[in-house]
Order: sequence, then structure tokens, then C-alpha cells
Amino acid sequence: MIVNCAAYQDGRKLGDIRVEEISDYLKRPECFVWVALKDPSNEELEVMRQEFDLHPLAVEDASHGHQRPKIDEYGDSLFTVLQIIELRGAEMDLAELSIFVGPNYVLSVRKGTEHGFTAVRERTEREPELLRNGSGFVFYALMDNVVDRYFPVVDALEVELEKLEERIFAGTSPRQNIQDLYDLKHKLMVLRHAVEPLIEATHRLYGGRVPQVCQGTQPYFRDIYDHLLRVSQALDGLRDMVVTAMSVNLSMITLAENEVTKRLASYAALIAIPTLIAGIEGMNFKHMPELDWTLGYPLSLGLMVLIDWLLFRRFRRVGWL
Repeated sequence: MIVNCAAYQDGRKLGDIRVEEISDYLKRPECFVWVALKDPSNEELEVMRQEFDLHPLAVEDASHGHQRPKIDEYGDSLFTVLQIIELRGAEMDLAELSIFVGPNYVLSVRKGTEHGFTAVRERTEREPELLRNGSGFVFYALMDNVVDRYFPVVDALEVELEKLEERIFAGTSPRQNIQDLYDLKHKLMVLRHAVEPLIEATHRLYGGRVPQVCQGTQPYFRDIYDHLLRVSQALDGLRDMVVTAMSVNLSMITLAENEVTKRLASYAALIAIPTLIAGIEGMNFKHMPELDWTLGYPLSLGLMVLIDWLLFRRFRRVGWL
């Protein structure tokens, strides 16, 4: 459905217009049209294709969705795919924003998210000096809004990792810790797949042969590039910390198993000594001198207790019991 359809000229909004009027405003000099769609049908996209003369391949990508983040150039226009990532509790939602940008138009198509770009429209309309740059500045504002949404996600993942680290050293449910760490690693990979392809693509918007629609706005796209690098570096750090946390968790499991093994070995030693003595005393050979001793039985019991007591003190001293 159509969320907004407005015309702008000389940095100011002329007003909301009908779809049928788009072609008339596109003919005006220094005027551009900004249309926002949400989960459009193929018929609505076809109408937009005819109004803005969009490339069929770009329209097909926007229609099918599930595209890799990218920035494609078609003549004097650009087609961009961005992934919108939102955290809802412990779950990560992935949505998609497709942006068609030409010298006199901007068409944004969002799918799978209720979080719109009203704030972006209000921001650009409050800055007429920048809005005079035309569709290129609107394109920057949309990209900047999507990239800025990555930072809260990174912060939330950092908090999640800190909680998992506390659980690791608290000794609670090592198996669940491993599962949660792998879930966190998966979230990091999803975010990385949304960020990494855009770094090189965004670099082309301000360095080298800059597309026509981005002329005059190169410093703004360089700012987006810097933000993407910051997110990428933060993800690298988190990934390394997750790998370290997994190794620590496995080491804690090994240490716990060693503690159990030492305890079992200690108890086995305490049982082995009485068993050894009782086994020897129980061999009823005719010429065993201790069979005729009056104090043989209490001496055997006393020897068992003495040796076990000495072993017990030794095991307690070294921390095995």
C-alpha cells in the first residue's frame, strides 16, 4: 500500500499528490517526488515502474524480496537493497527496504516491518537547505536511518554476551550456555551479512566515479561508510569474544568433570584400603599367623580406620574432597 506520496521543490514540500499526478510533477524542473510503499502488491509496483520508468530487473528484485544488501546502478538511477534488523526480546526480526533513486524521484519499498520512516521524512523536511540537494539527500537520510538502527542491536548483543559470561562462571547449565552462545553467534552472522556487503557499495557513492544522483552529497555517504565500519569492527570484537566464551565454557565443563573424577578417585581409594586388608584377612590359609591372634580383628579394623583417616586428611588438604 502507499504510505506517502509527496512532491518537493527547492528544498520544500509542495504537498501530497495522487499517483496519477506523479508524471506531471516529474516534468517540473528542480522538482522530485518521494513515494513510500509498504508490502506492495505486484500491481502497485507495476504502476510505479510505469510512472518512474524503473528498470524491470530492479522491480523484479523488489517484488520477490530476500535479496542480498546491494547498490546497483541502472543508467542515471540507483537501486538499493537494505536489511532492517530489529530485536524483539530474544528473537531477531529481519525485514527489507528497497530504494529506487533517480534524478527526480525516490521510491522506498519496505517489507516485513511496521517500523516506518516517518522520522526520516520529518527530518528532511526540517532541513530545506539540505533537501535542496534533491533525491540524493533523501537517499542518504533513508540509508543513514537504517544503518543507525544497527547500533542498538549491537549494544543489545553485547549485553546478552555479558549475561552469558556471568552464567558461565556461575556454573549454571553448561549445555544451555553453549546453545545460547551459538544462538548469539548466529545473530552476529545475520547482522554481519546485512553490513559487510554495504561497506564496499557505500564507498562507491563518495569515492571514484560518483553516481549522478549522489553528486553534492558525498560527505554524507562517507559518514554512513564510517558508521558501517564501526558496526563491522564491533561485530569482529563480539565474534572473538563469543568464540572465547565458548572455549571458556568448555574449559569449565572439563574442570567440573575433573573435580568429579578426583572425588570419585578419592572415595575409591578410601574403599580400596579396607577392601585390601579385609581381602587378605579373609584368605583362610592354615599357616596365617594372624588367625591365632587375640587382637587380630580389632587391629585389622584399627588399621583400616587409621589408613583411611590419613588418606582422607591428605585428600582434603589437596582439595580433592
